[in-house]
Amino acid sequence: MLSTYVPIVGLFALAAAFALFSVAVAPFVGPRRYNRAKLEAYECGIEPVDQPLHGGRFPVKYYLTAMLFIVFDIEIVFLYPWAVANDALGVFGLVEMVVFIGTVFLAYAYVWRRGGLEWD
Repeated sequence: MLSTYVPIVGLFALAAAFALFSVAVAPFVGPRRYNRAKLEAYECGIEPVDQPLHGGRFPVKYYLTAMLFIVFDIEIVFLYPWAVANDALGVFGLVEMVVFIGTVFLAYAYVWRRGGLEWD
């Protein structure tokens, strides 16, 4: 019974060995051309600015965008079980999902209308 899992375990072992080998060998075979730009923190092309010792304040827009992402992401996760059980649910499941998607669309339209998706 467990012999059916041997190829999967072998594949995981091979992937882990390759990852460990790559990490262990990279410092020895990789190029060593360090300069000031490579040693700085990567900030998406923006010059990094000094932060106060107690840390900087994040704008409220950052948190609103994060919360909107979480809300819409969790709502979309509910589509997966429905897609799996679509045949067993029949017309009732279809109507419920249309209502659910309509509610998500209304929330999306509301957020869009209020300017919650604009990044200033």
